[in-house]
Amino acid sequence: MSGPGQPIAILDDDAVAALLPVRDPRAHKGDNGRVLLVAGSLDFAGAGLLASHAAGRAGAGLVTLAVPGALQPVVAGRYVEVITFGLPELEPFIVDPDAAVEALGGIAHDALVLGPGLRRSDPDDAFVRALLRAGEAPAVVDAEALNALSRTPGWHEGLRRPCVLTPHPGEFRRLRPDVEGDLSGDDDARERAAREAAEAWGQVVLLKGARTVIASPDGEAARAPFENPALGTGGTGDVLSGVIGALLGQRLAPYAAARLGAYLHGTAGEVIRERLGDSGLLASDLPREVAQARHRLARLRERRTGAGHRVGFAMRRDPA
Repeated sequence: MSGPGQPIAILDDDAVAALLPVRDPRAHKGDNGRVLLVAGSLDFAGAGLLASHAAGRAGAGLVTLAVPGALQPVVAGRYVEVITFGLPELEPFIVDPDAAVEALGGIAHDALVLGPGLRRSDPDDAFVRALLRAGEAPAVVDAEALNALSRTPGWHEGLRRPCVLTPHPGEFRRLRPDVEGDLSGDDDARERAAREAAEAWGQVVLLKGARTVIASPDGEAARAPFENPALGTGGTGDVLSGVIGALLGQRLAPYAAARLGAYLHGTAGEVIRERLGDSGLLASDLPREVAQARHRLARLRERRTGAGHRVGFAMRRDPA
């Protein structure tokens, strides 16, 4: 186990290629990770769609997007591969916490993504708390789910799900109001804050922003090398949540999934920046490039290990 004083690791191709999940050649969709996304509201329906698309492009075998029941007709079929599920409601677009948790108990999943595009309300806060305590599959906790936790003293006590928490600096300060330093521009302050939070909460913390920091509860920490202003646009964080959720669903441990997810997301952003420049990137541009980034890393690992696969058929020679 690593101690808290261990130097931070800088992610690179070789380090993250080693983290890629190995795909069984005979695998079916259920073997490749079932991801349940609880995301979206009337004003932010796109957040759940972006996260769902990203999860599929990051390799998830089955993706289910659960939204308030009144929103389901809006999102159904937008990505034809994504299953949609309408959550029980107290009134249109307001989820019934108890009924929704019970309903989701019937959806088998290997990973949960919770928060992108949720609305702020007391019922949604209760729903977030209950859902994190209702299952054991690992979870990505993002966006309004993080804000819901910030309004819940002692939220991290008694969680059953191992989590990857993905705050941006503003969300992080709501979770830890006493944190010191510039969490946007000071790398040392960002690293210190992420490490301390991961230890205090007993969960993996991914502090978003330029040179994203990922910290584990046992004191390990890593930094992605990317500084890309093109990623400063709405929805890119939702894509990241979907990517990490897909990797959790493919049985990566939370710290490994967070590191690989951050690197795939950052690499995808760099490819688009090279093409479009520092502005003009849309979050919906990222998922396909995430798949390409994963493929590139897989090829790199094959070259390193000599474990590549053959395409086509070899001619069989009859014995002499």
